[in-house]
Amino acid sequence: MTNAKLPGLEFTNVSRDYIGPPPVSALRGITLRIDQGEFVALVGASGSGKTTLLNIGSGLDRGYTGSVKIVGQEVSGMTRTELSEFRRRRLGFVFQSYNLFPALTAVENVEFTSIVRGDSRSAARIAAIRALGDVGLADKIDAHPRHLSGGQQQRVAVARAIASRPDIIFADEPTANLDSKTGEGLISLFKQLNRELGLTFVFSTHDRELIAQVDREIRIRDGQLLT
Repeated sequence: MTNAKLPGLEFTNVSRDYIGPPPVSALRGITLRIDQGEFVALVGASGSGKTTLLNIGSGLDRGYTGSVKIVGQEVSGMTRTELSEFRRRRLGFVFQSYNLFPALTAVENVEFTSIVRGDSRSAARIAAIRALGDVGLADKIDAHPRHLSGGQQQRVAVARAIASRPDIIFADEPTANLDSKTGEGLISLFKQLNRELGLTFVFSTHDRELIAQVDREIRIRDGQLLT
């Protein structure tokens, strides 16, 4: 029996150029594999290419050359519609801002994406309640955002990202707008979800506290990986 890990995200010779002016080579021949269940950070100075790499890996940027596979499925040749559907079904996103609807309760905010995706209301509600339990908000499902603390609102946003049990969770500078205590709580939550649910997390970040918690730090400078 083997304990070999399965690939989650694979880049093969991926490059990304912007016409400008001035022209910029944001990524230059990136080859990288992130396995399922990993907890990794893309690290580099502003302009290093880390956010571009995150956007390509999450299907938000299509203007690249090379190959990108997610859990073994080639996404480079997908149409915009196919990629959008794949992203909704297989990927999760945690943003710097919470992006919660103030008129909706916590459970309604979490189930909204599932309903838009086409899931039945009953299935969306079950998944939303489960996800809110996963992030420690089982007793807040009927609360509106205005009655939740900043940290609790961020947890609702995380619950929304994990409700469909996606293959990979992407987060671009997730702690950037948080105070240190709330940021530490969010990092702890991410680690817990990674450990208990086996969810794959890929961050771009400058946060040294977050970087210290990851399994692997992937450093990027001038569009290239540093070994």
